[in-house]
Amino acid sequence: MSRLLKEKALPYLWITLASVIYALGFCWCYEPNQIGFGGITGVGQIINHFLPWAPIGVVVILLNIPLFLLGWKFIGGRLLVTSLFAMAVSSIFIDLTAALYTFPPMDPLLACIFGGVLMGVSLGIVFLQGATTGGTDLIARLLKLKLAWLPMGKLLLVIDLVVIVAVAAAFHDLSSALYGLVALYISTIVMDSVLYGLDNAKVAYIISSRPDEISHAIFQELDRGVTVLHGEGAWSGEAKRVLLCAFKQRQIVPLKRMVKEIDPAAFLIVCEAHEVLGDGFREYKQNDL
Repeated sequence: MSRLLKEKALPYLWITLASVIYALGFCWCYEPNQIGFGGITGVGQIINHFLPWAPIGVVVILLNIPLFLLGWKFIGGRLLVTSLFAMAVSSIFIDLTAALYTFPPMDPLLACIFGGVLMGVSLGIVFLQGATTGGTDLIARLLKLKLAWLPMGKLLLVIDLVVIVAVAAAFHDLSSALYGLVALYISTIVMDSVLYGLDNAKVAYIISSRPDEISHAIFQELDRGVTVLHGEGAWSGEAKRVLLCAFKQRQIVPLKRMVKEIDPAAFLIVCEAHEVLGDGFREYKQNDL
């Protein structure tokens, strides 16, 4: 019972932490420096600019209602509930933070760098818990169902560009949009790093005259599997065995050293690999990003 409760409660604790980071990033870096912010929060920025009596968090909640109603048929109940929770908690923390403390403006470049990092981390955590913060995050999550090959960060980047331009127009400040674009790009990179970067891996293709020795060394020293591909030299016509091995980023140095010690003439190609699923790596989960 306690284990089940822990599994159910832990995602909401992570979402709460992410919401605090999200609110801190917005209230500390974006709002006092009038940096263009994408998404529904950016729209809330615009409305609050013209109607100062309308709290940004409340506006965000109201604008999200029709989006959640439209998205009901495309997302599961758990995603809807966790997304409602994330949207509500992040909006409440934004208004609560703004009410408790007014952050002074800082250097805009520092604001967009640190704001982008905080937003990227918070959104990455939220997405990892199978939720969104509503708004364009929810739109991007829905688009991901049709465009599964696109990273979440890139989807949000495209969607948020329009809102950032609108925020800059409302503030009559082109630099607001330019700083907003820098912050958006940074948050995109950080978010994709949180979602996919921790799962970074490499793939090595090894062509050697001593494939059995190299395979055995990889088994014994790196505890990695090896797949043998049967190839043929295009010029020589000679049959070759190509070793294919997926391994963690930290293992690249010992792998290269091992291969060259066994066969200095070995031909080695190392490629980036993302989303490696299976034994020794991440397991696939339903509705995975």
